[in-house]
Amino acid sequence: MKIALIGYGKMGKEIEKIALSRGHEIVARVDPFSGEDFTAPELKSAEVAIEFTRPEAALNNYRECFKLNIPVVSGTTGWLAHMEEIKEWCERKGQTFFYASNFSIGVNIFFELNRHLAKLMNPQDAYEVKITEVHHTQKLDAPSGTAITLADDIIENLDRKTKWELDKQSDGAALEIDAIREGEVPGIHTIKYESEADEIIIHHSAKNRHGFALGAVLAAEFTAGKKGYLTMKDMLKF
Repeated sequence: MKIALIGYGKMGKEIEKIALSRGHEIVARVDPFSGEDFTAPELKSAEVAIEFTRPEAALNNYRECFKLNIPVVSGTTGWLAHMEEIKEWCERKGQTFFYASNFSIGVNIFFELNRHLAKLMNPQDAYEVKITEVHHTQKLDAPSGTAITLADDIIENLDRKTKWELDKQSDGAALEIDAIREGEVPGIHTIKYESEADEIIIHHSAKNRHGFALGAVLAAEFTAGKKGYLTMKDMLKF
């Protein structure tokens, strides 16, 4: 498969290494923050673009790829207010977009555990729930896209929570997310249910970027030949 990398930072380089090891070809590397743009003639030959950049650049990156009819696999978070526009490109203009707040297979299994646990805890009013996430200091958005996915899934399945808040300040209907930025932490997410009697904790800790990058390449392979808006649920068939 011919792959274009949109964004060539630490994640882009890890994705490149895995893609090459799986027999794919990197035909273009576009990094808007390094002065590289979408005019490279090699870009037109790409069968898929894998995009990991910054929230303020993501939407324009998608538009530029769609103009060239290149399917996009993206793991950039912090831009989701514009998701309906992207879905419209897919539905009305025949484009392909695969989005995940986290491409790690382990994290997506963790998402499923979180949903199931929230359903089990729904009738257990004695338990308060909280999310804590820790990431490296270069991560610009807080809370993380992964934490937001976890929170949204809890809210969908736990009747006593109707919204999430970063460092909760309001009433008990809000699900608190504590976002910590320190060191070079790839990503730690913890869900804790606590009562006066005990606590129940589920926890995922990434050791490095490999799992995220491998998942993105697997998503690119899955996207080949498909149309529309795709997610990890489509790929993993949860």
